[in-house]
Amino acid sequence: MNVFLTRRAFAMALGAAGIGAMARPAAAGALPAPSGKVILTITGNINAKNADGSAAFDREMLEAISHDAFSTTTPWHKGEVKFEGVALDKLMKAVGASGDHITAFALNDYSTDIPIEDFARYNVILALKRDGEYMPVKDKGPLFIVYPYDSASELKAQKYYSRSAWQVSRIVVK
Repeated sequence: MNVFLTRRAFAMALGAAGIGAMARPAAAGALPAPSGKVILTITGNINAKNADGSAAFDREMLEAISHDAFSTTTPWHKGEVKFEGVALDKLMKAVGASGDHITAFALNDYSTDIPIEDFARYNVILALKRDGEYMPVKDKGPLFIVYPYDSASELKAQKYYSRSAWQVSRIVVK
């Protein structure tokens, strides 16, 4: 029996499972099915799944996990930009990820490897919004991995810029 949850009900379900507070990894099968268009699929070493061995997320599901934001300059925009989205460390906990890195894939098949330790260390987010607006596919959306580049001088380097994939559609935990 498929049960479609509203954003509020999904957040309550995450909280009841201990995921909202990120106290422990998700239990196997703890994710509800997406009710909207799937914009992200996570596979690999995860224990929370909702579709054929993967964790599929619509926008509301991602937004229910966390709302994190920061402003930073980037090499791709003029001036400071505000990004909003889900913290990648919280997303990894929500799917019960076990591994040391991910490979993020973009809609155009670009891929990049990112150490999972970066997520909590640098407060990396999977941005859904830029300057208060959802990002369309034609402008780096719907999902963009963003580091707060201005928070540490070491982040203003090609090493971290190359990890900042846009148009992310799939993540494999390794």
